[in-house]
Amino acid sequence: MKTAVLFSGGKDSSLALHYALQSSQVKCLVTLISENPESFMFHTPNIKLAEKQAEAAGLPIILQKTKGEKEKELLDLKNALQKAKSRFKIEAVFTGALASNYQASRIGKICAELKLECINPLWQKSQLAVLGELGEKKIEAIIIGVFAKGLENFLGKRIDEKFIQEIKPLSEKLGINPAGEGGEMESFVLNAPFFKKRLRIEKNHVFEDRQGGRVLVIDKISLV
Repeated sequence: MKTAVLFSGGKDSSLALHYALQSSQVKCLVTLISENPESFMFHTPNIKLAEKQAEAAGLPIILQKTKGEKEKELLDLKNALQKAKSRFKIEAVFTGALASNYQASRIGKICAELKLECINPLWQKSQLAVLGELGEKKIEAIIIGVFAKGLENFLGKRIDEKFIQEIKPLSEKLGINPAGEGGEMESFVLNAPFFKKRLRIEKNHVFEDRQGGRVLVIDKISLV
C-alpha cells in the first residue's frame, strides 16, 4: 500500500513514520508550515526543519503553507493531501495522533473526503509507553518547546529513561500530560534508524513568548 505520513519533525509523527515504513510503501512526508504559533492543528516550533529531516530519511516531502486560522487550516491540509494523492498515488495517510480527538477527527474526515484510509498507530496508547518506545526504537528526540510552568528545566533535554523517570511524577503533580499531548511540550527528532544521516544542531537560541513559554530555536543544523 502506498502511503504518506503527516510529519511535524517531532516524536509522535516520527514514531508514526517508523510504523508506516514497517507496514507500507511510504511515498512522501506531508508537512504543514503554519504562520500561527498557536495553531489548533499543527506543530510549529522549528517546523521548517522538517525538510532537513526528510532529506536525512531520503524521502520526498510536500510542504504546505497555512495561515493557521482555526478550521481554515484544514483546507490547506486537504490541499496538501490531494497533492500527495495526485503526485504519488497514495492510498492511505499515517498520523501521529495520540489523544487529541480534535486533530484525529478532522484529519479522518479529510481523508474520507479524499477516499484515503487514515491510520493512527499511536492512538490512545499510554503516553509514558509512547515515550518509552522512542528508546526502544532508537529514535533520538529532544524537547524544543515548554509551555507549562515547572517544565523549564526540560528544554533541550533528550527524551530518554532519565527524562521519563523525571517527567512521570512531575506530570502527576502538575496535572499535565507526560508526553505533552495538551501542548505542554514540543519535540524534535535528531536521529532515527530510518535516517541515513543524523542531524546536529550547530547554533540555537532560546525564545520566550508572551505567555512564558520557551522555545529552543534551531538557527543552524547540519547532516553528519
